[in-house]
Amino acid sequence: MTDNTVRKVYLWMAVLLSVFVVSGCVTTTDSRFKREADKEQAVKNYVQLATAYIGQGNLDRARNHIDRATEIAPDEASVLAAKGLLLQADSEMELAEQSYRRALADDEGYTRGRVYYGAFLYGQKRFEESRDQFAAASRDTDYKDRASVFFNLGLTEERLGDLDAAARAYKRSVELSRGSAESLLALSRVLVANNNYSAASRYYGRLTGMMQRNSNLRHSPESLLTGIRIAHHFGDIDREASLGLLLKSDFPDSLEYQQYKALKSDG
Repeated sequence: MTDNTVRKVYLWMAVLLSVFVVSGCVTTTDSRFKREADKEQAVKNYVQLATAYIGQGNLDRARNHIDRATEIAPDEASVLAAKGLLLQADSEMELAEQSYRRALADDEGYTRGRVYYGAFLYGQKRFEESRDQFAAASRDTDYKDRASVFFNLGLTEERLGDLDAAARAYKRSVELSRGSAESLLALSRVLVANNNYSAASRYYGRLTGMMQRNSNLRHSPESLLTGIRIAHHFGDIDREASLGLLLKSDFPDSLEYQQYKALKSDG
């Protein structure tokens, strides 16, 4: 309703009633809406603080904020999902799952809660169920962090052994994140595992280019071994050797270094 229309409605009501009655009604309505808006904002603030404290490992403060949010909106999906996170952090897995399920029953479109539940299921090694939750979450085009949803979907597909599906999910994560280092590495690694070395080399090249431009980015054992495998496939002996030396010097006790030695012994 436009401002002009509102003015006409109020004028018409003033003719039939008194200005004082109309003013009283408007004040009451605005006050009610304000109270409801204040409650919604309070719940949002409590949930945000609680999840931040959970991330920091400060469960007592998180619990305090969740209790306050629960007093206002005990059946709100965001409150139930945050409560699930807290219970999970307390190793109350059965109660945590109940809370996640209640959150999604209250609002099946609450994507953040679905992401929390998918991560919970992944941690329980229930990969098919986890995959289904992340797949559903990935269809929410309004969710702000879709790149991480597709990354998690790729992880579950990889654990289920579907490398093609994992590569598709990681590629979408790369696209949505405009090439995050994490997604580029995961995609490169899966493409290598799927013997698609040409594509792996392209994405790995983007990753190493980012490393050269950003001094805060460092090689991990995984990134070094991925580069070694690509170089080995294309017969780039110098590149393979230089990455192998980095792996040996920086991560001599890593599983990846053991795998590199096995790769060398196989010729």
